[in-house]
Amino acid sequence: MMPNQSTDILFQLIRSLEKAEKRNFKLFIQRNSGNKDLKIIELFNAMDKLVYYDESALLKKLTSIEKPQLSNIKSHLYKQILASLRILTSSEGIEFQMNEQLDHARILYNKGLYHQSLKILEKLKETAIEYNQHSFLIQVISFEKKIESLYITRSFQDRAEILSAEAEKANDKRATISRLSNLSLQMYSWYIQKGHARNKEDESEVKKFFYKNLPTNYHLLNGFYERLYIYQSFCWFAYIRQDFLMYYRYTQKWVDLFQENKKMIESETMHFVKGMHNLMNALFDIRSHKKFTTTLETFYIFSKSAEAQIHDNIRIQTFIYLNSARLNHHIISGTFSEGIHLIPEIEKKLSEYSLYIDKHRILVMNYKIAMIYFGAEDFSKSIDYLQKIINEQIDLRIDLQCYSRLLHLIAQYEIGNVELVEYLTKSVYRFMAKMKRFTVIEEEIGKFLRNSFHSDKKILRTQFEQLLIKLRPYETKQFETRTFAYLDVISWLESKVLQKPMSFIIKEKYNNSKR
Repeated sequence: MMPNQSTDILFQLIRSLEKAEKRNFKLFIQRNSGNKDLKIIELFNAMDKLVYYDESALLKKLTSIEKPQLSNIKSHLYKQILASLRILTSSEGIEFQMNEQLDHARILYNKGLYHQSLKILEKLKETAIEYNQHSFLIQVISFEKKIESLYITRSFQDRAEILSAEAEKANDKRATISRLSNLSLQMYSWYIQKGHARNKEDESEVKKFFYKNLPTNYHLLNGFYERLYIYQSFCWFAYIRQDFLMYYRYTQKWVDLFQENKKMIESETMHFVKGMHNLMNALFDIRSHKKFTTTLETFYIFSKSAEAQIHDNIRIQTFIYLNSARLNHHIISGTFSEGIHLIPEIEKKLSEYSLYIDKHRILVMNYKIAMIYFGAEDFSKSIDYLQKIINEQIDLRIDLQCYSRLLHLIAQYEIGNVELVEYLTKSVYRFMAKMKRFTVIEEEIGKFLRNSFHSDKKILRTQFEQLLIKLRPYETKQFETRTFAYLDVISWLESKVLQKPMSFIIKEKYNNSKR
């Protein structure tokens, strides 16, 4: 169990600092501040030693700060830490470098050195175009226009017309990119809130929204960001509709776009990381085992690269996606016992990074860990992780909440909790009915589990076989396929019919797929 972390923003910032950053901050204060800043050093040291933020305990440690002063001193410390980090990270990433150059251009402008300022701005435009930084390009052109309109620079003839044309082109491009990024974000938000489409009505609603907001000329757009957001939009569109082949095609296009524009991996690392994550998810969903393994290996190599380690956000997200894919690999290959060895390190890192990981990622990770324990036949441990999801009071991933309850029901059945299964079946039915998530698969499994406890052991195997025959055709039905990806009911039923461990059944399928 991870403790609830304080939401005090200064405490969070100090907790996020590495040793080198803390050392740099203290050197920065010594160089740039006077005696008045001794109090912020005292506050910094005291907060750095706290495990959790407790203002009463903090004030007891502070000898020179009274409670009425604390708020202002905290605010000053927060700004000073950011200022020290700004200097430390000024050479990291193309955006930092461009902003630094823009600051230089402003300094020269304020000195009245207009030509020197314009020279920097001209170089900045070239860099912004090279790295597809269209929002930044608009800033640079606007600054150029300001200088040219206020002062006689005699730069060259027709300067006004050229700058006006550049500004219009940059603004048009930015407007298109903004529209496409809005669509990508809205599709992703739809999925996070509701999960996958359950039926034709859901699909119709998604299609109507998607095509209404997709530009009619989208296939003619060829800029980096236009293509990135088009691929992302189609990716979420396909994923919501459970069209996993289409989902794979567009995640592959997403990753290929970065391979065609390798410089963009440096400036848009998180988009590349997210693309790799979705590509591995897609390969998991379509059970493309060989390609999944090679893509996972590629992503592991990337996780050790300078780009993946450049700052906390990328390092943490890379850790999440890499280990999510590792667990998926054990789930599709049936190597559940080996997967258990990953869990202690994953839990340790989840606790360490708990301030920075959103609840959606925690839900998904807990579900994958529950699946690993279920496949390894440690049903009690599986139930522990499923209960973390079931007891979480958040309106995220309703579909995952439903799958968790169903897997929890099956795990209780495996343990032999007769009375609890009968009670839980009703509870799961009520929850799914309320959420309008019922599918034929869930209904049939619930009915089977409720009745099979009272069956004679001699005919139980036959009943498993009958349920398997009934459910197998749904493996290829559009709105049912996701259930099988999250809950491999077919392999579980086959293990009961053949009286072999579920891990053996999945391993056999995995090995046959590689031949």
